[in-house]
Amino acid sequence: MSAVMRRESEPATQGFSVRAVAEDQDQLLSASASEFLSGLHRRFDARRLDCLAARIARQAEIDNGGLPDFREDTRNIRQSDWKVAPLPAALRDRRVEITGPVDAKMVINALNSGANCFMADFEDSTSPIWKNMIAGQHAMRGAVDGTLEFHAPARAEGTPGKHYALKPAAGQAVLLVRPRGWHLDEKHVQVDGRPMSASLFDLGLFAFHNAAALAARDRGPYFYLPKLESMEEAALWNDVLDHIERTLGLAEGQIRVTVLIETLPAVFQMDEILHALRSRIAGLNCGRWDYIFSYIKTFRAHPDRVLPERGQVGMDQPFLRAYSELLIHTCHRRGAHAMGGMAAQIPISNDPAANERAMAKVRADKLREVTAGHDGTWVAHPALIPLARRIFDERMPGAHQHHVLREDVQAFTQRQLRDQLLTQPLGTITRAGFDGNVEVCVRYLAAWLDGNGCVPIHWLMEDAATAEIARTQLWQWLHCQAQAIAAGNPQAEPPQLEDGTPIDFTLLERAFIGLPVRLGDRRELIGGSRIEEAIGMLDRLCHADTLEDFLTVPAYRRLE
Repeated sequence: MSAVMRRESEPATQGFSVRAVAEDQDQLLSASASEFLSGLHRRFDARRLDCLAARIARQAEIDNGGLPDFREDTRNIRQSDWKVAPLPAALRDRRVEITGPVDAKMVINALNSGANCFMADFEDSTSPIWKNMIAGQHAMRGAVDGTLEFHAPARAEGTPGKHYALKPAAGQAVLLVRPRGWHLDEKHVQVDGRPMSASLFDLGLFAFHNAAALAARDRGPYFYLPKLESMEEAALWNDVLDHIERTLGLAEGQIRVTVLIETLPAVFQMDEILHALRSRIAGLNCGRWDYIFSYIKTFRAHPDRVLPERGQVGMDQPFLRAYSELLIHTCHRRGAHAMGGMAAQIPISNDPAANERAMAKVRADKLREVTAGHDGTWVAHPALIPLARRIFDERMPGAHQHHVLREDVQAFTQRQLRDQLLTQPLGTITRAGFDGNVEVCVRYLAAWLDGNGCVPIHWLMEDAATAEIARTQLWQWLHCQAQAIAAGNPQAEPPQLEDGTPIDFTLLERAFIGLPVRLGDRRELIGGSRIEEAIGMLDRLCHADTLEDFLTVPAYRRLE
């Protein structure tokens, strides 16, 4: 009888139980690993739920007219002088990082890509079907011990499939792992009758199997922590990591983390987040796509803060520029890296002119980042690594730019900084922008439901963050009139497209009707068989009176 079957036979409300089956999962979920994970759940899940309740309370205040701001009770942390712990050697130079899902082929290609670091993403780039989560943990073990291989199926009869294998360790990118966020459960695993935190499951299982080997090579373990909203959530992570170090016999501060600043509440607590993790934090990252999503979500009840279409919300918008510059100033003042954002472009192989336009956008974005003072940047495709590296090499001869203190940011008052961070972006909404949001959201959701969390659409690598922008923008535009009326403006009219067409549910219905023409042959689309399901989900989410916090939460209920 397998270990999983033994656990399944236990009472539902007692102990560790796994409610799904994937290949070779017992190799990962041994009795000792299960005990370790159970200990994490019992010690920390109540605090996680308290943090999530605090998010709800904070959002309710904003829904009632409040605005995010710097905390008065932590003013001393922001104003006093202190530094984070010195950086480990492996994380001193992070000028180009690549990110992607945790399937074996992607992991091998990313580690071999020539990037300084690879962020293996269990969150926004991975659809959390159970077999993906287990296969991803196996890929991580193979990457750490150097045995990971992948044999692609043959494309034609009699032709061998391509074989993928890791380069020697010295030629590999440094591995960092991003677990899922605090808001997500791992429904396939229960401890004492309750679903386990997806964050604790992902990070805990990786650390249990790989931390000792990585520590022995001075390679971590290293993690990216997503979607934090407060210093209390950062402090919870710090206590989790302290516990893991003690339990696994690691040195204090052995585990290092980088925090993604990808929520609007978190940008007002960057000093506090660094302070809560000061013995182990390596830097903060401008997770700009999730940050735009968070801006929309946070101001869902503020009809005066409606964003233009996604293509017009670039880093030249004042609220995004202020976010980037404040992050650089905060990190460098404390001795931490200030990492730049993602270039989502994919090389356009069949159109040289279009490809050059796309690459020009990448060059301009990376030049902006290095000139502003960022210490490194992200790309989604290996072909962008030489371009990004060349720009950073030319303008960042050292390992980082901690000497760029951005004292111009320090000159602003707290009120001025807040106003800059909350400035409403200017722009328009075109019919192409509206229809494009519908297409991207439907195509991504269909692929996600089919088990794929990273999807190329129109030469951009879309993940959950970019799909969330599309989804929340649609909801914001469609409900803007109702929100304005609720806020005391009975004469409010629906927002309009650039050509004067009202943005209403009739327009949404027309976009759905026109979608088959835009999509073409569904058999050629990733997740094409689930397009109708995705349309139904998006339609319900757009009609809902309240904006769903995360697209992936209701979608997860449909996964195996």
